[in-house]
Amino acid sequence: MGKFDVERLLQELGVNENADNAPARPDPEQVIADRGDSIDALVPIQNGAITRTRNISQAMLGSHGATGASGVMDESRLTLMHDPGEDHFDPDASLKKALLEGQVCSPREISNAETVIKQTPGANLVETLRNQGLDDVSLLKTVAHVNSLEFVRIDADADMPFDDELVSRLGIDYCKAHLVAPLGRENGRVVIAMARPDDVFTLDDARLRLQASLIKVVVAPTEDLRNALESITSGDATEDLESILGDVDEDDVQVERSIDEEVDLEREAGESPVIRYVNYIIQNAVKEGASDIHIEPGDKAMKVRFRIDGILFEMMNPPVKMAPAIISRLKIMANLDISERRVPQDGRIRCVVQNRKLDLRMSTLPCAGGEKVVMRILDTKSINVSLDDLGFDEDTLTIWKKQVEEPHGIVLVTGPTGSGKTTTLYASLRQMDKNTLNVSTVEDPIEYHLDGITQTQTHEKIGMTFARALKSLLRQDPDIIMVGEIRDQETAHTAVQAALTGHLVLSTLHTNDAPSAITRLVNIGLEPFLIGAAVNAVLAQRLVRRICPNCRTQSTPTEEMLEFLELQGLPANALFEGAGCDKCRNTGYQGRVGIYEMLVVTDHLRDMIARNPNVTEFRRLCRERGMVTLREDGLKKVSDGLTTIEEVLRVTEAGV
Repeated sequence: MGKFDVERLLQELGVNENADNAPARPDPEQVIADRGDSIDALVPIQNGAITRTRNISQAMLGSHGATGASGVMDESRLTLMHDPGEDHFDPDASLKKALLEGQVCSPREISNAETVIKQTPGANLVETLRNQGLDDVSLLKTVAHVNSLEFVRIDADADMPFDDELVSRLGIDYCKAHLVAPLGRENGRVVIAMARPDDVFTLDDARLRLQASLIKVVVAPTEDLRNALESITSGDATEDLESILGDVDEDDVQVERSIDEEVDLEREAGESPVIRYVNYIIQNAVKEGASDIHIEPGDKAMKVRFRIDGILFEMMNPPVKMAPAIISRLKIMANLDISERRVPQDGRIRCVVQNRKLDLRMSTLPCAGGEKVVMRILDTKSINVSLDDLGFDEDTLTIWKKQVEEPHGIVLVTGPTGSGKTTTLYASLRQMDKNTLNVSTVEDPIEYHLDGITQTQTHEKIGMTFARALKSLLRQDPDIIMVGEIRDQETAHTAVQAALTGHLVLSTLHTNDAPSAITRLVNIGLEPFLIGAAVNAVLAQRLVRRICPNCRTQSTPTEEMLEFLELQGLPANALFEGAGCDKCRNTGYQGRVGIYEMLVVTDHLRDMIARNPNVTEFRRLCRERGMVTLREDGLKKVSDGLTTIEEVLRVTEAGV
């Protein structure tokens, strides 16, 4: 870097002992521009956005600082040193704007990245977006454009994309470790390609290693640099292997078996920073209203994601070196074997967060980057809701309440995992008179503990299956039995026998809609006439995200959407959406509401079931008899302003 003429610079800036004869202070931007060739090598870059240096050190100003000959502070000169208006300046603002305008990423991805940056020390916008899977080429093109840098692509198949002499000065290992590659010289400056133009420390280090006073930075994609540098390495490997290995004996290198790390991991997991970080993850998940925590280690990065309102959001990126200690800490909390990392393990963590008792159902799974951990947050506050708050319309709610008050029969709730089936069943059990009724459940696992109800846990390994537990419950004089899931013929047959002998059985099935539940029972192995006699009703359900009430606004539909609305008989002015705000993480949604499809088995339908119809024919017959489908119920909630058409289409099929 060229040396400054300090006296001349001070003179041009207007700092002179003789204030009367001081020349007029020039435009500081012009002064910097005039010395662009000198300071081009050390342009400060923060988080992907290049900023001009505005503060002048006390050493540069000399003993007088910003005062004149009289010793009085010159406020006009002080403005050059410090601009209070920039105290809260966001250095990434221009980059974010360019990314959004270029449609490189969405506002939601920007919001997720900001969340990660706030909760991950040292994180920056470019690296966080790259870790979230954003296209590296488009991202770096935007970074280069915003910072007025040149963007280049490097062809690994070219004869020599880099300057051989400069590469040898830096060293190939150094270039690969820092993803830096000297391309050559241009107008007396060394041209360096970087994937991270904000890394001023690497830039300055490379300048010193190359003994270059002036450097020009260009931006190149990460994969281009990595592939090109690997091609240099592979080219060097074409030397004669015999000459390399000629003096090497088999016993020259002895493999030393690495000692087990259980003791070290246990010690690290018990250290205060790890404990605090794990507690912070759990507390933050509860604060954000997450239902699941995903901890996913990788070779170069570790992700912590929360499932909020059914959608996964990346929340933080702990240092990858902390991954074994974090996972070991969680395994210790769940009483799992920290020395076993080859097979999946399941456990449970009981804790108190913000004066609320929580159960975390934890599962580990070995993967390429280590052990992935997923924890389901079982919060009694989230499950403690009444039937009136689940999103039933008045007619469906009245029918459902009547069905769960029947003295006998089978009532089924269907839907995929995470559709709220357990919440509906628990809300139904809570409204029952537990003082006069004997209510028992068989679950795998018991997710929430309910007062006044006998809850039984299944254990497949010791033979305590749903069928065996159900048979035992029938000898306990039950009135109402809830079976977690009907999975096999034996369980289904026992449930039917219980229903036909005077018990009300509540259970779940994994089917896409209500009519398919009847077909599923036939496929399991039950006789159609038994199904028709035992089943009273089937409720299919899904969960859709609610429009955020804080940023709810009327939306303008597209031509395609207008055509769809016309086909569905919905008015165009009935559409609402969330504009996005801080309270909903700029998604436009906050919370969830259920959509339902209620099938009541009438005498006519019982006769049809006994004839074993196919599912298409049976669904058509149910709709003719007045059944409201999931999509129809969802569109009704769209017209009520509770959710959006996109959400309804996301969770329902065309004929469902």
